[in-house]
Amino acid sequence: MNLLRRTASLAALLATFLPLTVTAPAHAADASACRTTPSAPLDTEQARLADARTTALVERAGFGDFVRRFPAALCSVRTPAESGPLLDSWGEALWQSAVRRAQGQRPGGDLPAGDDRPLYWTRLAMTTALARWEPGFPVDRPALRARFEDASRGLADNAFQTPGVRRVFISGFDPFGLDAELRRANPSGSAALQLNGRRITLADGSRAEVRAVVLPVRYADFDAGIVERAFAPRLAGDPGAADVITTISQGYPGIFTLEAWAGRARSADPYPDNTGSLSGGTREHPVTAPGMGPGPEFIRTTLPTDAATGSVQSPYPVLLNTSVTEIPAGATGPVDREDGPTPGSRAVEGGGGGYLSNEVAYRSNRLRGELAPRLPGGHLHTPVLTGLPADPGLLTGPEFERNETAITAEVRAVLEHTAARP
Repeated sequence: MNLLRRTASLAALLATFLPLTVTAPAHAADASACRTTPSAPLDTEQARLADARTTALVERAGFGDFVRRFPAALCSVRTPAESGPLLDSWGEALWQSAVRRAQGQRPGGDLPAGDDRPLYWTRLAMTTALARWEPGFPVDRPALRARFEDASRGLADNAFQTPGVRRVFISGFDPFGLDAELRRANPSGSAALQLNGRRITLADGSRAEVRAVVLPVRYADFDAGIVERAFAPRLAGDPGAADVITTISQGYPGIFTLEAWAGRARSADPYPDNTGSLSGGTREHPVTAPGMGPGPEFIRTTLPTDAATGSVQSPYPVLLNTSVTEIPAGATGPVDREDGPTPGSRAVEGGGGGYLSNEVAYRSNRLRGELAPRLPGGHLHTPVLTGLPADPGLLTGPEFERNETAITAEVRAVLEHTAARP
């Protein structure tokens, strides 16, 4: 991007997307008393920011000013009571900027508009600034980070706006597996950004509004109830509640799968989350996640899966996955089944495995069964996003961009069929 374009993009960012209190800090005189601690401990996710490619992913999306201006905004806070609203406003500004960029409504950088990685790495850089902030008064830093995370993921101020249309609520995920390949993206997160707030036409000709969130790949956040915080407001039964929910994650190479069953257990070890944490459960010894409400071992999807598997098959086939892994009643070891669970068995893996993609499906649909049992709900796995250039210094390439575009377009096509009125 040339200098003139960058200057124009930066001006638009400051004028339109950053909170007013940040563009002109009211408490600049207090900033001199604010200290930072460069040696503050960082978690495993934040430590990956040492790789210069993460900065490039932020800058090449036009998000660098969020990172540069955020420390001064923190230093403008004079009291603990001011800190929470400031974190909310910055988180919401980042989320809305990422959504608008993904939908081609704001210029910035030379990365493809639908790229979900800039949101992820910008958020991490800002949480690092929060970790290093040393105000002259006590703050609940974990609570402040949670507020910022929720707001920057679409959990705040993201209600349905259009009366008289179908309301579709979806979730995607952050990139993961970054120790193996730092440049990885997640097409489920890209789809969430591209669809949030959009009005789409469903397969039956009716109109729908989509609202979305992007969830972390972290066990601790699931333990703390982020799935329930995201979905409960959309299942409460008021006029703004969803008509259908679909959790989305990246799954298998070359295919979409609608998962017939979500299992109650975690069993993905030794595969870690984005912070390097393990679930504590294996195939031989599955565990129930902390904070999980009461529910059955397996929950079946209530999405009209035939509508998608019979109509959407290009460029990737869409299949119904009925497989599970269970410990049958009276047995002690896991058994893989292609035709769903047997009565009285214990869950080991749902169709999506024993990792967080299975758990988001279980948690959201367990809550759906409690709050809105007639609501259709289920889980969609996208194909694995491939096509990154062999040169590790190149952040994107034509094949990668084509594949991401094709996957996210087909996510929309699947939703257009599964969200249509029965």
